[in-house]
Amino acid sequence: MQLPSANWQLIDGAAFRRDYANYLAQRMGPMIHALMVVALCAYLLGVVARGFVGAPPAQLVWQLIPALPLLLVILATRQCREPLPLRILALLCVMLLEIGINLTGIGSLPGAPEPLPGLLLPVASSVIWFGRWDFLVAMALCALGPLPLLLHIGNGSQTLQFALYMTIAVSLATVLRTFMARTLLEQFKLEQRLRERAETDGLTGLLLRNRFLDLGRIALRESHRQQRPASVLFLDADHFKRINDEYGHAAGDVALVALAARLHTQGRKGDLIGRIGGEEFAMLLPDVDRDQALIRAEHLRLAVRASHHPGGHLSASIGIATCAPGCYDSIETLLARADQAMRQAKRDGRDRVVTAIMSA
Repeated sequence: MQLPSANWQLIDGAAFRRDYANYLAQRMGPMIHALMVVALCAYLLGVVARGFVGAPPAQLVWQLIPALPLLLVILATRQCREPLPLRILALLCVMLLEIGINLTGIGSLPGAPEPLPGLLLPVASSVIWFGRWDFLVAMALCALGPLPLLLHIGNGSQTLQFALYMTIAVSLATVLRTFMARTLLEQFKLEQRLRERAETDGLTGLLLRNRFLDLGRIALRESHRQQRPASVLFLDADHFKRINDEYGHAAGDVALVALAARLHTQGRKGDLIGRIGGEEFAMLLPDVDRDQALIRAEHLRLAVRASHHPGGHLSASIGIATCAPGCYDSIETLLARADQAMRQAKRDGRDRVVTAIMSA
């Protein structure tokens, strides 16, 4: 029997979406920055090319207006790895490029295909959008951005041609974005599963020691910041070696899974539960003082006694260590104090709860 992994310890769907957005920001941030640099260089190259074909200097200066804010947007994206700012900056980049397309088109020779560079934007930017709404807003900007220029030209045939090609470009961008989004999501899920396997015990589905300590540091830091108590329970199965010796390691595994299940059912939202050693387990209980921890530990002890293994009932010795408000013990210190209290419970006869002396 095996617990269904540590999914019960993972966070809800909203947190999954937040983690996925952060994942995209980390992976796609450099690509977004690089595409913006390419877009700015292409825009400046187009302005310079107009200068060579005889565009008036005043018109060229007018066309360079979007370049400065576009450069600022590019500089802002260089180190940005937050989802929301990256989304806003990417949309700003598209908007500035559309403004530039209008400025370079107005005043050019009649009949020149000035809106056509805008057809590149939907396809070129299709892979950088984090979510559906980003993509829809960006495609709307690409499709409607050249509208002032088209109205200025007043050529119905060219407007119709642009609408046709833009429809094709947006359709292609939709296909590219759909497949890219699906690939990134599957990659993220795969990495999550691999990370979960690396951070959780394969038998019980509980956090491994190092991951428990990492998350415990974060949780304790928050408790210290808010001046709230926190407690650690350290549980060790009684006579576990006897179970292995008399009934085999398979029976020992069944006992460990049963213990993990009891820890799971006794846990509450926000608790951290880990397998610290062979038959040793720990629970970090944020916002739980010593008296509350004692009650919860006793409930846990009784729940363990209700479990069975081939030789009879299970039992466990539990040690408690509490960090009161104003006490800044580390997770390692709390765990060591709870371990000592558990060992005292063993010396006192097993199948009992012992509380460690509070830190000064």
